[in-house]
Amino acid sequence: MKISVVVPVYNEAGNIIPLLQEITEVLNGRYDYEIIFVNDGSADSTADELTLAKNQFTSLRVLTHRKSCGQSTSIRSGIKAAKGNVIATLDGDGQNDPADIPLLVDKLLHPPQNLHLHMVVGYRKKRRDSGIKRISSKVANAVRAWLLKDNTPDTGCGLKVFYRDTFLELPYFDHMHRFLPALVQRAGLDVAPVEVNHRFRQQGVSKYGTIDRLVAGIIDLLGVIWLQHRSRIPEYVEENDNND
Repeated sequence: MKISVVVPVYNEAGNIIPLLQEITEVLNGRYDYEIIFVNDGSADSTADELTLAKNQFTSLRVLTHRKSCGQSTSIRSGIKAAKGNVIATLDGDGQNDPADIPLLVDKLLHPPQNLHLHMVVGYRKKRRDSGIKRISSKVANAVRAWLLKDNTPDTGCGLKVFYRDTFLELPYFDHMHRFLPALVQRAGLDVAPVEVNHRFRQQGVSKYGTIDRLVAGIIDLLGVIWLQHRSRIPEYVEENDNND
């Protein structure tokens, strides 16, 4: 089994090398793995740092978007290029703790017998963000959980582990990364949350504003509700053989 760690980055100069060091320290000797950083059209020195990092980290692959396409598209680009059958995603700002990756992988590979588990999502119970960001995220998660019934307390956490084939079967749209649990459940598969560590940002600034996230989130939420209502999952598919 090979694990592909996919990290989307946009203007994350200063976070690249420390995050890579942490990921490799956690995964070395534990898994066969690769690390894919997707540079989403960064305008700072992110590209230069990734070029230097390739000489230091043999497991690193770098994909580059000429223009910024957003987090969901960056994640999808990395997953499409991945060679592993298990994907781990985390944000490039260093707030997700790579030490939690094995917890999620173990849960995915050894689920309870009553679960058809295809995705494990991180749950940031203790957020290390500004007050307004914590409040807006709490409200958004509550509204989303009420409308989508996805039984996931924190879909915004970038730390997730899932099967590559499962992701590639999902409907693709911008901002889909915020709704991955609901989309996986729409396919008749199970999702499980695991509490993870969350850290303060050490370098750079957040790329998301409160108002723009709210407007986009409402539109996307309505779209996911529509997808849920248009989904039909057969309980059994039988192939008829005319030779019988």
